[in-house]
Amino acid sequence: MDSSRKAALTEAGINVDDALERFMGNEMLLERFWKKFGTDKSFADLLDSVNRGDRETALRAAHTLKGVSGSLGFQELQHASQRTVDLIRAGDWEGAVGSVPEVRRLYARVCSALGLV
Repeated sequence: MDSSRKAALTEAGINVDDALERFMGNEMLLERFWKKFGTDKSFADLLDSVNRGDRETALRAAHTLKGVSGSLGFQELQHASQRTVDLIRAGDWEGAVGSVPEVRRLYARVCSALGLV
């Protein structure tokens, strides 16, 4: 991975070094998983469940998005998703719903940096 791509990914909140460490330095494998991120349904499930008021599904979707994001080095998205999880678990549904626009913004930024949009 060249330095300009790494810099752009880092600017988008992606911890490339951390992700590469998880993938044992295998850039090709990491890139393949980053591309697969575009097919992950947890973000869409989060939006849909929040719109329907389905707290259980929203919790599961936010938790899954948090885990996937963390594994792939999307630290800012991971933290925003964790905040949503924490708010749902604390029974603060309005706060959780209010946290979704930040998750959406960070999700879009990651997808854009990865060329998934």
